[in-house]
Amino acid sequence: MTFQNKALEEYLKKEILPRYASFDAAHRLDHATLVMEQSWKLADIVNQSAAYVNADGTKTVVDKDMVLTIAAYHDTGLCEGRETHHLVSGRIIREDEALKQWFTAEEIEIMAQAAEDHRASSKHAPRSIYGRILAEADRTIEPYDIIKRTVQFGLGHYPELDREGNWQRTLEHLHEKYAEGGYLKLWIPESPNGERLDALRAIIQDEPRLREIFDEIWENLH
Repeated sequence: MTFQNKALEEYLKKEILPRYASFDAAHRLDHATLVMEQSWKLADIVNQSAAYVNADGTKTVVDKDMVLTIAAYHDTGLCEGRETHHLVSGRIIREDEALKQWFTAEEIEIMAQAAEDHRASSKHAPRSIYGRILAEADRTIEPYDIIKRTVQFGLGHYPELDREGNWQRTLEHLHEKYAEGGYLKLWIPESPNGERLDALRAIIQDEPRLREIFDEIWENLH
C-alpha cells in the first residue's frame, strides 16, 4: 500500500486517521487501515482486468491515491452518529479545504459520493467504480460470522420466536440475501469475498450442515 503523493499520505496519517480513536471498537484505526489495504488490492484487480471499461469503451483505470483517501475518510462521519455517517463522511470530504491541494473539484466530488454510497444497507448501486471499490473493501463475508449475526439478530428483534421459529427465520434470511439469486451483490466479483460467498452458499445449500451450525450457535448464545 503505497501513496504516490507523500504529502497527502502524511496529512491523512496526522489529521484524518486519528479521528477513528474515538469511535466504537469495530470502527477504530485498525478498521480504517484494513479498508485502505483492501481498497488498494481491489484497485489492482480493476486496473489489471479487461472486464472494467468506461461508458465510451476505454479501459477503466482508478487512481490509487483517490482510492486510499476515500478509504481513510469513509467512516469519519461516525462523529455525528451511525445512522447518517456515510452522508456526513461525504460532507467532510467536500468541506476539507486541504484536499484541494491534491485533487480537482471533480475528483473530490467522486470521492465524496463514494463515501456516501458505501453503506451496506444502501438500496442503490455505488455511482462510480470508486464507490464500488470502497463498498466491497468495507465488506467482509465470513460464513460462520454471517450465520451467527443472523441468529443474534433474530434473538434480539424477534424474542417471541422459539428455537424452531428462529431456525426458520435464519433459513429464510440466508436464502433471501446470500443464496444464488439473493439480493446481495458483489461490486467487485473478483474480490476475496467472491470465494467466501461461494463457501457460504455451499453451506446454505447443505441444510443439515447449516442446521448443525445453527444449533451450535444457538447453544452458545443460551
